Amino acid sequence: MNADFNDLLYVAHERRNLKLPGNSVTYLVDRNINYTNVCTINCQFCSFYRPPGHIETYTQTFEQISSKVRELEDIGGSRILMQGGVNPDLDLDWYIGLLTALKKRHPSISLDCFSPIEIEGIANVVGKSTREVLVELKRAGLHGLPGGGAEMLVDEIRTGVSPQKGASENWLRVMSEAQELGLVTSATNVIGLGESIGDRVEHLDKIRNLQDSACSSGLPGFTSFISWPVMLENNSLGRGNRGHNRYSLGANSTEYLRHVAVSRLYLDNIDHIQASWPTMGMEVAQLALFAGADDAGSTMMEENVVSASGTTKTGASIDELRTMIVSAGFIPVQRDSEYNTIYELPEPELRN
Repeated sequence: MNADFNDLLYVAHERRNLKLPGNSVTYLVDRNINYTNVCTINCQFCSFYRPPGHIETYTQTFEQISSKVRELEDIGGSRILMQGGVNPDLDLDWYIGLLTALKKRHPSISLDCFSPIEIEGIANVVGKSTREVLVELKRAGLHGLPGGGAEMLVDEIRTGVSPQKGASENWLRVMSEAQELGLVTSATNVIGLGESIGDRVEHLDKIRNLQDSACSSGLPGFTSFISWPVMLENNSLGRGNRGHNRYSLGANSTEYLRHVAVSRLYLDNIDHIQASWPTMGMEVAQLALFAGADDAGSTMMEENVVSASGTTKTGASIDELRTMIVSAGFIPVQRDSEYNTIYELPEPELRN
């Protein structure tokens, strides 16, 4: 908490170099797809969702979603990250049909879809366990589970801003089930929700403990960890509704970089720490590469959830990510969602 800012970033960067020797920074060519905005959870920090029956609700057709995947294929992408809301009108057969169709039409694209809270929602609709739902979705083509919906895994904070989202243990349980089934998973953290420094450490500790459990069972666990500050411009939380929070809302760039550094040091069992350009901008994300982060994030192509709450940049080109990495003195390496190398720029191109 009181560590010198420059010293903290330096130590985190050195730790990153020890864990991942070399001068590479990875990036992913992917696309975010928000297949529906219907949701019953009513998170105070979310400006994206609409309740069932609202005039602005939507659920995309299989063809609409497939057309977005084709656009990703056109630029050489390898993964879609698809999330929506907890939509009570969609049953398990709809999700199975969607994954089956996408896998048939786009066999080379990894389907990392549906956060743990969406899995819980599907399970509640059809009266199955979350594990049973995951088994059927994996059989239909599901490759991985995004880390969304974790926010702050401290129940006092969690219930203050998302009273219907459920306890932190639910998110951890669904992620553990996904890992046991061989699905690719990542961990996330939203700061600035009114939590204390101790709350942030508690969140990191729960992630680290689950990772220890996965590793001790011979499972890969979380591939990566990404954090970002809550966006407050266009939601009820930002308009002064502090729920049950005890501390001030929001987090500035210095606080964010400190959290990235602490994450690198505390999560000693997770290889990859990702910078967040959508919430922080390219310049601060670039600084995060000197605060312990080794990944510059992804192209995304579109982003509707975070952007609805305030950010204006919803996509990054491949050239933008490469330029950000090269200008910081690193070598850009395109990866897939499991951090396997897809493409590394030849040396002559790095000098141009």
